Amino acid sequence: MIELLTLIATILLPPLGVAMKKGLSTDFWINLILTLVFFVPGLIHAVYVNYVAGGTARVA
Repeated sequence: MIELLTLIATILLPPLGVAMKKGLSTDFWINLILTLVFFVPGLIHAVYVNYVAGGTARVA
């Protein structure tokens, strides 16, 4: 259930999806900047960070 919410948040608001998965780390701030510049680079980065690279480490 949490994974589904993370996926939905990643698609609708990429920084929120990254924060849910990785916390307020460097990845979050990079994603926030990319999303503010233009939505698509932020979305690509969020999908990459959450589902391609780095495994499944979660911040509780």
